Amino acid sequence: MINNNKETLKRFLGGIPLTAELYWLVRQRDNPTHSRFSLKALHEALPSMVEEVKKIRPHSQVQKKKVFIFAALHYWIEQAAITGLGLAADNHDVTLGFYPYFDWFTDSTKFDIRRQNIYAQKVLEQASSVMDVVSFITYRAPYTPLPKALQDAVNQVTVFDTQYTLQIEDVDPNWPTYQFRLKRNQEAAQSLLAYLRATKPDVVIVPNGTVQEFGIVYRVARFLKIPVTTYEFSDQREAFWIAQNAEIMRQDTSEMWSAQADSKLSNEQLSRIKSLFESRQQAKVNENFTRQWQSLPSQGAETVREQLKLDNRPVVLLATNVLGDSLTLGRQVFSKTMADWVSRTILYFIGRPDIQLVIRIHPGEILTREYSMVDVVRQTLPELPEYIHVIQPEEKVNTYDLVEITDVGLVYTTTVGLEMALKGIPVVVAGQTHYRDRGFTFDPASWVEYFKLLGMILENPKQYKLSKEKITLAWKYAYHFFYTFPLPFPWHIKVWQDYETHKLSHVFSKEGKKKYGNTFRYLVGEPLDWTKMNHNGRHA
Repeated sequence: MINNNKETLKRFLGGIPLTAELYWLVRQRDNPTHSRFSLKALHEALPSMVEEVKKIRPHSQVQKKKVFIFAALHYWIEQAAITGLGLAADNHDVTLGFYPYFDWFTDSTKFDIRRQNIYAQKVLEQASSVMDVVSFITYRAPYTPLPKALQDAVNQVTVFDTQYTLQIEDVDPNWPTYQFRLKRNQEAAQSLLAYLRATKPDVVIVPNGTVQEFGIVYRVARFLKIPVTTYEFSDQREAFWIAQNAEIMRQDTSEMWSAQADSKLSNEQLSRIKSLFESRQQAKVNENFTRQWQSLPSQGAETVREQLKLDNRPVVLLATNVLGDSLTLGRQVFSKTMADWVSRTILYFIGRPDIQLVIRIHPGEILTREYSMVDVVRQTLPELPEYIHVIQPEEKVNTYDLVEITDVGLVYTTTVGLEMALKGIPVVVAGQTHYRDRGFTFDPASWVEYFKLLGMILENPKQYKLSKEKITLAWKYAYHFFYTFPLPFPWHIKVWQDYETHKLSHVFSKEGKKKYGNTFRYLVGEPLDWTKMNHNGRHA
């Protein structure tokens, strides 16, 4: 009851001008807000970082650009602030724009948001001598109707936000989550459209570019024909992915592959990529990767065959993605959704008792909040016949053991499809994934084509095993996806841990520029050159 009264009071006070500001002056001043929104580490580090920028900047010969970098959520604000300071050190005119939210799915009171805004402004004003800062809580454009193309983009981002938040694919615009995200996205689109029209930066830099305010900023920049770079972190330390005038979460590797498709892997490169997949199979961490891909090491093909009670009939492995994952949003090719594809595929196999279908639910669904691909399977077929098997997220089954006994692979966008191709397994790709149409998968564009292709392959799976040339092509693509596509970058997700060993003075030293110089140029719009790489796959 006390908490409810407190929230009611904050909502009331939030509508009265200057109440949050007065509260800040009396109660908090330079202290963090009593919420998850904290910039404590940035607050402590900024003075010394600014001094480093001032020492570095006079020595830079880079042509100055007007750069707008954006962030929402406190952890992205810290990351973008450090990146912005790096660009300022590289002699660019940088503005950091932000929203002071501590999450993307909670409708906080105006009072709390204004307190967080004051706090963030106080922290970030320490950088004012080298970088401009704009809060889009403070900067509010007068209301004008959005152009239809931009309104359509706002609606699309809101659908993605709802899918991402609720981990579900079918969205009802009347849901509270949709309405909340639509309100925030509308406000962001109004403000960013007015701001970017007025300031006309040379380049906009934004994380992700697909969901939430990040997706809005990306689409507003594209609408205004302002060059925009999106970035996201891979699962390798000191590396990230970037895209120019595209959403990085779509992982469009077309230009990279065009530059590398005719190259030949050295023995060292081939050994390196094989070592990566061996570590994934054995649930080990490899090189600078940050996680394991399996919960237990390989137990062997025969172990999993016995565990699932599989016989000698051909095995089809259908590997799902996590519902609502940002790598699946908007990736449909011929199906309405991923769930639609899974459901119709299961119905197809009801009439194929000569085939054993194994559905591997993504282990990441252990963390799902509500709906799961398990629910999709159950709703499609409440009672499974003996030749259809479902492996649930929490089950201790190594996916690579499944691959060893698989004759045909079916995937939406999961990397398991690429991994099956490395083994020569014919893989049918239903979604718009980065390795689709790269020369070593089957890529139907319609339901008719999908089922026709599936029927042909199942008549004689061995006949469709990949040729030696296609397997070689798959290994080459895998190498370049894992070691060329991620660019070297000093400040990963654990930004303060990285900053301890990658101070600005180090990153912009002669040695640091040799490693990171191209990346910073690509961030501000210099065209990506995928041919500039050294023997280890790092850009020279």
